Amino acid sequence: MLPANIYQNKHIVRYLNSSSMAFVSYVSVMAFVVYSCMYGFRKPYTVGTYHNIYFLGISYKVCLVIAQVIGYMISKFYGIKFIAAMKPTNRVSYILVCIILAWLSLLLFALIPPPYSLICLFLNGLPLGMIFGLVFGFLEGRKTTEIMGAFLAVSFIFASGLAKTVGKWILQILEVNEFWMPFTAGFFFIIPLLVSLWLLSQTPPPTEEDIAHRTIRNPMTKAERISFLKTFGWVIMPAIISYAIFTIVRDFCEDFANELWIETGYQNNVGIFAKTSTIMALIVLLVVGSFFLIKDNFKAFRLTHYLVITGIALSCLSTLLFNLEMITPLFWMLTATTGLYLSYLPFNCLYFERFIAAYKITGNVGFVMYIADAFGYLGTVFVLIIKEFVPLQYSWVNFFTFLFYSAAILGILLILLTLQIHRKLFPNFIKSI
Repeated sequence: MLPANIYQNKHIVRYLNSSSMAFVSYVSVMAFVVYSCMYGFRKPYTVGTYHNIYFLGISYKVCLVIAQVIGYMISKFYGIKFIAAMKPTNRVSYILVCIILAWLSLLLFALIPPPYSLICLFLNGLPLGMIFGLVFGFLEGRKTTEIMGAFLAVSFIFASGLAKTVGKWILQILEVNEFWMPFTAGFFFIIPLLVSLWLLSQTPPPTEEDIAHRTIRNPMTKAERISFLKTFGWVIMPAIISYAIFTIVRDFCEDFANELWIETGYQNNVGIFAKTSTIMALIVLLVVGSFFLIKDNFKAFRLTHYLVITGIALSCLSTLLFNLEMITPLFWMLTATTGLYLSYLPFNCLYFERFIAAYKITGNVGFVMYIADAFGYLGTVFVLIIKEFVPLQYSWVNFFTFLFYSAAILGILLILLTLQIHRKLFPNFIKSI
């Protein structure tokens, strides 16, 4: 792989080192754009309906989702080692390779007839699962990681809506068919991705002040990974299970939102995805990003648990109000998914970052994050398969209602258990607030 320093412009690096505000703004925006563009190669296909196509008696759309998620899941399991051991100098090259491979798989998806094209979505998910860990490596271990991480995390919300809006626009306005649409969407994202990735590569390494506040973040050897799991594996397990539950609900919200909007009367609203995702992104960005103001790592780590509880409780409450016909479908999904993301996204940019800093762990966020992601996507695959093979009659509204209620009950119990474990084992955790 090519070393990262050949991409760097000394004038840009010098400017970023001279101003904290410029550094945070610059890196936040570049990470946001890079990861948002990745969604342009991952999510547009989900606005297709692929009517009257089945494989083994299962809807072809569901098969496509399962195939991509399985690829993504395998990528996350492999990423536990791959991302943990990643050298900073290799990040840019690996991101480029992953995006190119994902785009080529979408070309094959257009050329190969169904149901054989299922393998293409599987191949699409394999490289894309690495992108988050590679991008977050530029951000972690800094005193402003929460702000930059919040920008990166809200790109999950904004980019998903943007990718699906572009996909629906290509279908309805350009009249491209459902199989060529995902590859076509890539043309809208490849140039901004290349530009923003080059700009992100200018990011200077953490300063001595960053290291003093958050600990140094190094690639982890096999011995270090085993040592971490022996010490903290069972401690973080309830949190990882709760994150897996939130991942399942979040994936269904992303992959089958089109079906829910059709069922609730919004089938002709092209902008519904971008509109709702922008509102959610702004709310989550404000809340999660504000955690950088908390300097004490133990205090921030503990408060993150309460943020997760509050978010999933909001999802549950809004679902109850919708079932009682007190709010509209639009307000329900906007509120419920905002609450869901307030529970889900802190794990990606806040929870494990402060966990490592608080306990002064030798390692990096990517290792822990990919353990959580791997089990999260494993859960998604499991629920997708159960949903298709268990003979139950349900509407999309009822199915989403069940998901939000279940996630709230299980998630709150698991996070409360995590809090109790930390209180008993680590005295500093109690004193932190």
